[in-house]
Amino acid sequence: MEKKFQPANIETRWYEEWESKGYFAPQGGEQAYSIMIPPPNVTGSLHMGHGFQEAIMDALIRYHRMSGYNTLWQVGTDHAGIATQMVVERQLEAQGIDRHELGRDKFIEKVWQWKEESGNTITRQLRRLGSSLDWSRERFTMDPGLSAAVQEVFIRLYREGLIYRGQRLVNWDPALHTAISDLEVISEEEQGHLWHFNYPLAGGEGHLTVATTRPETMLGDTAVAVHPEDERYAHLVGRMVELPLTGRKIPVIADDYVDREFGTGCLKITPAHDFNDYEVGRRHGLPMINIMDDNAAISVEAPEAYRTMDRFEARVRIVADMDALGLLDKVDDHTLKVPRGDRSGEVIEPYLTNQWYVDAREMAKPAIAAVENGDIQFVPRQWENTYFAWMRDIQDWCISRQLWWGHRIPAWYDNDDNFYVGESEAAVRAEHALAEDIELRQDDDVLDTWFSSALWTFSTLGWPEETAELAIFHPSSVLVTGFDIIFFWVARMIMMTLHFRKEVPFHTVYVHGLVRDNDGQKMSKSKGNVIDPIDLIDGIDLEGLVSKRTAGMMQPKLAARIEKATRRQFPDGIAPYGTDALRFTYFSLASTGRDIKFDIGRIEGYRNFCNKIWNAARYVLMNCEAEDCATDGNAPVELSLADRWIVSKLQETATEVARAIGHYRFDMASQALYEFIWNEYCDWYLELSKPVLWDDNASAEAKRGTRRTLIRVLETWLRLLHPLMPFITEEIWQTVGPLAGKSGPTIMLQPYPVADEKGVDSAANADIEWLKGVIVGIRNIRGEMNIPPGKELAVLLANGDERDKTRLEQNAPFLKKLAKLADITWLSTGEEAPVAATALVGELEILVPMAGLLDKDAELARLAREIDKLEKDLSRIQVKLDNASFVDKAPAAVVAKERDKMQAQQQALATLREQAQRIQQM
Repeated sequence: MEKKFQPANIETRWYEEWESKGYFAPQGGEQAYSIMIPPPNVTGSLHMGHGFQEAIMDALIRYHRMSGYNTLWQVGTDHAGIATQMVVERQLEAQGIDRHELGRDKFIEKVWQWKEESGNTITRQLRRLGSSLDWSRERFTMDPGLSAAVQEVFIRLYREGLIYRGQRLVNWDPALHTAISDLEVISEEEQGHLWHFNYPLAGGEGHLTVATTRPETMLGDTAVAVHPEDERYAHLVGRMVELPLTGRKIPVIADDYVDREFGTGCLKITPAHDFNDYEVGRRHGLPMINIMDDNAAISVEAPEAYRTMDRFEARVRIVADMDALGLLDKVDDHTLKVPRGDRSGEVIEPYLTNQWYVDAREMAKPAIAAVENGDIQFVPRQWENTYFAWMRDIQDWCISRQLWWGHRIPAWYDNDDNFYVGESEAAVRAEHALAEDIELRQDDDVLDTWFSSALWTFSTLGWPEETAELAIFHPSSVLVTGFDIIFFWVARMIMMTLHFRKEVPFHTVYVHGLVRDNDGQKMSKSKGNVIDPIDLIDGIDLEGLVSKRTAGMMQPKLAARIEKATRRQFPDGIAPYGTDALRFTYFSLASTGRDIKFDIGRIEGYRNFCNKIWNAARYVLMNCEAEDCATDGNAPVELSLADRWIVSKLQETATEVARAIGHYRFDMASQALYEFIWNEYCDWYLELSKPVLWDDNASAEAKRGTRRTLIRVLETWLRLLHPLMPFITEEIWQTVGPLAGKSGPTIMLQPYPVADEKGVDSAANADIEWLKGVIVGIRNIRGEMNIPPGKELAVLLANGDERDKTRLEQNAPFLKKLAKLADITWLSTGEEAPVAATALVGELEILVPMAGLLDKDAELARLAREIDKLEKDLSRIQVKLDNASFVDKAPAAVVAKERDKMQAQQQALATLREQAQRIQQM
C-alpha cells in the first residue's frame, strides 16, 4: 500500500474495473431487490441533492447485493422536454438559426445530435459518485421501447375514457408558449400594488369597490362575488354592475369562497385568468372570456382600445383610464407572490386553452387505497398525510405541452377539427374508415415529461411485453426521492402502475430532506451558496474559489469557510476530499426526512477518517503480511482479552449497522461504523495489540491469535463499511482479503457480515472497559498536571475489589505499555497514601504520587497566570452582557454565542482553581 491515501489514484481505476467486469448487473439469488433511479434530466449536471440521493440508493444496493439478493439498480435519464428544447434552441440562435425556419423534423434531429454529443454529463458524474448502476440496462425516456410504452398507455387511457381533450385553465408560459406544471412555477415574494376600483351599480345607485393586483384582468371579469352571509351586500345579490371600460354588465353573486374580512368583502371574478375564480365561475355557470393570447398580449376578446397591447402595458393604460373616469379609489403598496417560469423567468399567466387531460380523480382511488392498506409505506410515516391531502383533492392532470421535443400525442385531426387517436395515421384511417382524400394532421403537442416518468418502474423493464425482468424485479423494493415530487412523480407512478400492472410500483417510499447550506438556506446560484460535489471530490482550487467570490458567485462567508478547511489540510491549495469522504458526510447527516445542513468541516473530518482507515490497514499489513496469521484455521492460537473484546464489539457493530440500514437510518449506521473503526479498532485495539506483537516473551500462539484477529476483524469491517465507502474499502480489501482467507475478485460481491450473537463476550467487554477507564484516568492526570506523556509513572491503586485485582493481574502488561507505567502497586488496607493526583474508575482509586514529578512553585505560578487571564476575559464578557443596549440590539445568535463563551470559560476557570488547590495541598 502507498504511504498516503490518495483517492484520485484509486477511484477511476476501480470504477472502470467494476463496470467493465459487469459486477453491477444482477448476480442471481433467491430474493430480488430493485431500485429504479429517479431519472435525472439529460440536460442536468450533478448537484448536492443528487449526490445525497444517489449515495443513499447506492448504499442500499451494495448492502443488498452483498447480502445475497438478486439486485438491480435500474439506470436511465429523462428527456426533459422544456429544458432540452431550450438548450438546443439557444445553441441554434447563437448560430443565427430559428427553429421555426428549420422545421420540426430537422429540429428534432438537432436535439438527438446534441443528446449524443453532450447529454451524458450527468451519467459521467454518477459514475464519479461510485454509483453501482447496471449500465448495461441504461434507458432513456425517448428510446423506442419507452416511447412505445408511452403510446400504448395514452391510447388505452383514451379508449377507457380516462384521457380527454378539454378547455381548462393552465399555467401558461408566454415566453415558451407552452403549458407548464406547478413544479415548474417558482412563486416568490415581490413588491407590487393593490389597486382598488369602483364598479358602478347598474341604475346609478352607488358602487362596489373591488381590489386587484392585476388590473388588466378586469377586462375579463364576469361577476362580482360577495359572501352569502355578508349582510352588507345581501340585498345586492342578483343585481348587475357596470364593468368599466368594457360596456358590459356583470352580476353580483354569492359564494363561500369570498373572505368577507378581506378588503371590502367584494371580489372581482375573472374565470379565464385565475384558478380560484375559474372554480367559482364553474359553480355559477359564468362566461369565461379569454382576454389574452399566447404571448400574454390583450386579445380580440377585449375592448378594441387595448387589443395587441402587452399585458403590463395594458395594466398601466387601464389604471390611467379608471383614474380618468374617477373610478380609481386608491392604490396600496402590496407584497405579493408572483409566479414565474423556472426556465424562462417570465410571469406565468393562468390561461384558458384546449389541452389533453387525464381523469386523475378516478385513477387516484386505488392509489389512495394502496397506501391506506399498507401495500406502500412511506418512510418517514408522516409523508403519508401529505400524500393523502394531495390525492384526496386531486385535479385532472394536464398532460399536453406546446413543444416539439417529447412524445408527440398520437392524435390526428381532420379539417373540421374532429380528432382520432391511434398508433399511426394508417391505423387511424383503418379504424375509422377514413378515405385517403380526407386530409389528416397529427397533433403538434407533446406529452408532459411526467407522463413518461410515471411509467418508469415498469416501462424500463420491457412493458408492455411480459418480460422476465418484469416478473423478477417488479414491484421494485424502494423508491428514494425528495418530498417535493411526491405528487408530481410518486403519486402518478402509483396511479399508472396500479392501472396497468394491477400491482404497486414499489413497496416503500423513502423520503429524504433537502441539502441546505451550513446556515440552513436552500442552495441556489443566486444566493452564491452552491457547492459542486465534483469540486469536493476532485479538489477545490483556491484560485478558482477567489475568482468565484470576486465575481459574486459564492458568498464570502462560504468561501472563507472552504478556504480555511482547505489550507488546514492541503497546503498546496487544492483539496481533493475524494468520493468516500463526501459519501460518508452525506450518510452522517441522513436522519430520516429532515433537511440536512452541509458543513465543509464535516467532509474535512471524514477525509481524516479515510486517512485513519488507510493508516490502520498499513499497520496491520506491516505486522501480518509476512507472518503466520493462522487464517486457515489449522494452527493453534491463543486469544488475548483484547482479541476477544474487539471480536465482541464487531458483532455488536454489525447488529447495529444492519438494524440502522433496515430502518433507513444511515446517520446511525455511519456513526456506529465510525465509532467502532476510529475509537474501538484504531485507537484502542491496535494499541492493545502492540504489547503482544512486540513482546519477545509472548507465545507463538498468542502472537498468531492477535495477528489473526487483526486481519479478520479488519477484513470484516471493510465489508461492513463497503456500501458507504466503496473505493477505499475495495483498494484495501484486495490485499487484506486474501490474507484473511477470502477469495473472489472484488469486495462488492463478498457476503455482507452477519452478526454472531454467540460472539458477544460480555465479560471481555466489561474487562476492557475497566482497562480503558484506568488508562484514561492516568492520561487525564498527566494532562491536568502537565506531566510529559513519555515519562514513566509509578501508580498506586486503592479501594478496589477482588475483581479489580484480578483484572490488574491479567492486564498489567497492557496497562504498563499503554499508560507508560514503571510500576503498579496496591495500597494495603489502612496504609496512608502519599500526596498524589487521583482519578476514579467506579470505586477504584488511581493515585499518581506527585513527588519528583512537579515543580510545585513553577506550576502554581503558571496556573495563576492562566487564572488571571480567564478572569479578565470573563470580566469583559460580563460587561458586554450587562449592557442592555448590546443584549437588545445585537442578533440573538451573537448574544447566545457570548453567553456560551462565558459558560465555557467559567467551567475552565473552576477547573484551574481546583487544580491549583490540589497542588497547593501537596
